[in-house]
Amino acid sequence: MPLRPLLAAVALAALAGCAGMPASQAPALQPMAADAPRAAGKTEVLWLGQASVRITSPGGKVIMIDPWLKSNPKTPANFKDLKALGKLDAILVTHAHFDHFADAPELAKMNNAPMFGPAGMNQTVATLGILPAELAPRFGKSGMVAPFGPTGPKIHAVRAEHSSELAWKDSAGKDMVYPGGEPVGFIVELENGFKIWHMGDTGVFGDMKLIADMYKPDMVLIPIGGHFVMSPQQAAMVVNDMIKPKYAIPIHFGTIPVLRGTPAEFGAAMGGNSPARMIELQPGQKLVF
Repeated sequence: MPLRPLLAAVALAALAGCAGMPASQAPALQPMAADAPRAAGKTEVLWLGQASVRITSPGGKVIMIDPWLKSNPKTPANFKDLKALGKLDAILVTHAHFDHFADAPELAKMNNAPMFGPAGMNQTVATLGILPAELAPRFGKSGMVAPFGPTGPKIHAVRAEHSSELAWKDSAGKDMVYPGGEPVGFIVELENGFKIWHMGDTGVFGDMKLIADMYKPDMVLIPIGGHFVMSPQQAAMVVNDMIKPKYAIPIHFGTIPVLRGTPAEFGAAMGGNSPARMIELQPGQKLVF
């Protein structure tokens, strides 16, 4: 599905250096402000650092994935106030680690919106009373939920190769670690059929190709930082040889010293003949298409 540029040529020219992306074929990139108006009928992908991504569908449904904002050193200051996100219709959490889960319960309560996550993680969340069960619906790999009805966005849970421990304070304030279920990635299938694969935290695994063959994602949000997730070189191999999406957006890098991988390394490893076009976002920027 072709993406149509929305901004002036100067903004598109800035994208042209990303893995050889021709400006005429790039989605539009613009700085995100808290009060920026939404273009009706368009899709927005807003990155806020680490794995925190807000997707607004063509039909206006707003889905927040892996919200770590208030203490995230890369999140722009205005978005550390969770109200700046606007009304959320659903929250997705790929696994229980703090840098993906931290602000999800508060956002779920604030918006009276479900926090979808791995079945084991949400079982723990409900059992501990972090969220009521109705705000912590459970589903798992190969499962699909359609929280907005049959014509709205669909959310598919797929495998991720990682771990998922939930660190939380007990009623006495003592730090505890609880089972967080198994990590997942999410494929968000929009009303127009465009599919965005948020890969969560993951290493390389062979079934990435199977997932790509089954779901045919158009865009991947792919971790590149290394240490806990794929390196830029590994992520490039996955994009080029296994998934072959139209667009790849690097995430999960640069927030802590061990996440050394960079978009420049990722783009270089993808090379000029990659099937995907790498788009580098800065925290607080969004794609509009």
